[in-house]
Amino acid sequence: IDKVGLALLVVWVGALQIMLDEGRNHDWFASHEIRTLGIVAAIGFVAFLIWELTEKNPIVNLKVFRHRGFVGAALTYAVGFGAFFASIVILPLWLQSNMGYTATWAGYATGIMGILAVVCSPLVGRAVEKFDARLIVCLGLLGLGLIMVWRMWTFSSDVTFLQMAWPTLLTGTFMVMFFVPVTGLAMASVEHHEQADAAGLSNFMRTLAGAFATSLIQSGWSNATRANNNELANAMQHGQAAVDSMTQQGVPTETARTMLSMVIEGQSVMLATLNMFGVIALCLGFAATLIWLVPKPKGPIDTSGAH
Repeated sequence: IDKVGLALLVVWVGALQIMLDEGRNHDWFASHEIRTLGIVAAIGFVAFLIWELTEKNPIVNLKVFRHRGFVGAALTYAVGFGAFFASIVILPLWLQSNMGYTATWAGYATGIMGILAVVCSPLVGRAVEKFDARLIVCLGLLGLGLIMVWRMWTFSSDVTFLQMAWPTLLTGTFMVMFFVPVTGLAMASVEHHEQADAAGLSNFMRTLAGAFATSLIQSGWSNATRANNNELANAMQHGQAAVDSMTQQGVPTETARTMLSMVIEGQSVMLATLNMFGVIALCLGFAATLIWLVPKPKGPIDTSGAH
C-alpha cells in the first residue's frame, strides 16, 4: 500500500473540504483559518502529484490522464455535474427562504425530475448505440442550460408550483442524456486494465466539483442578494412616499418601514436566484463544448456504469 500517497491524499482533500465547508461562514480568505487551510491544501496537492507520478505503485494511477478522451470526458463530467448540482442546491434554498415552502414541498418541487429520468434511461441507452455519444451528451447539457434560461425568463415571486414544476420535470430527460453516455465515454477512452482507476478518478472529480459548486453557489447567491439589495434601495426614489402612504392608512411607521424592507429583501433574493441560474447556464454551455475534446468512439460504448 502506498501509505505516503494515502496520507498526502487525506491531508489535501481534508483541508480543501473544510475550507469549502467553512469558507462562506468566515468570509473566505479574509480569515486566517481559511488562508491556512488553502495553503495546506495547495501544498498537499502539489506534493501528492509529485509523489504519485514518481511512485512505483501509486495509490492513484494518474497516468490515465494521458488519454485525451478520458480528460475530456472527466472534465465534462465534473463541470456539468457541478453546474447541475448547483441548481439542485439553489432551488430548494430559494423556495424555503423566499417562497415559504416547507422542506417537504421543496423536495417535491425538485424530486419530480426523477419521473422522466426513469422513463428515458433505457431510451437514451439505446440511442447511444445508434448515434454519436458525444452529441447526446452535448444536447443533454445544452438542454439543461436551456432549462436554466427558462427559469430565468419565467420565475418570479408569484410563480406557482405548476409553473415551476414543468422545467424541473423536463430536467430529468436532459439529465439522463448527460449522465448515461459521459461515463461510458470516459471508460471507452482508456485501456481495459485502467478502467477501474479511470472510474475512481472520474467519480472523485465529480464529487470534488459538487463540493466546489455547493460552496460557491451559496456564496455567490449571498453576495448577489446583498448587491441587488443595495441597488434596489438606491434606485427607490419614492420609498419615503410609500412609507407615508402606509402610515396615513394607520400602519405604524416602524411597521411600514419593515414591510418595505421585506419587499426589497424578497426581490433581492429573487434577482440573485435568477443571476445564479444564468451563471449555471453558462457553465453548462461550457461543459457542452468540453465533450468535443473526446475522440469519436470506434464502437458502441458501455453505459452500464452510469449513475
